Amino acid sequence: MTRILSTVEHTRAFGQALAEVLRAGDLVVLTGPLGAGKTALAQGVGAGLHVRGDITSPTFVIARVHKPDLSRGGRLSMVHVDAYRLGNVKDPIGEVDALDLDATLEDSVTLVEWGEGLVEQLSDEHLEVRLDRREDDSRVVALIPRGGDWPSRAAALTA
Repeated sequence: MTRILSTVEHTRAFGQALAEVLRAGDLVVLTGPLGAGKTALAQGVGAGLHVRGDITSPTFVIARVHKPDLSRGGRLSMVHVDAYRLGNVKDPIGEVDALDLDATLEDSVTLVEWGEGLVEQLSDEHLEVRLDRREDDSRVVALIPRGGDWPSRAAALTA
């Protein structure tokens, strides 16, 4: 299931559309090279969930929790994780475990940038969103559903 996103704004808009199908307990793993649009997509999800605070890459703090803005119709918290730096440590999976993401997983939507191979053990069901940037600055987004009802939810996003 793939789609072309021609601008960064389209990437954010796709994130907002993704937010419409998200619910508490969802794990979304964002993969792709540097500059592919992972944070832009997370910004769109945050906007769609109506969470508080600016959505910026949490590279140096590793994880940020964005609470719902109830005055704007927010319904879920979003945990935004950047696991990029964890790839360079001796025990990256141990570092992920130390973040205690499973403690917030069932109450929130958890988006993990650079999480491939590190966070899948948190849930039997998750959505992998693979982003690639093309030479013309457009992005190709591929949705890879893993278990549960993700196949039908992902299909609704690429229809």
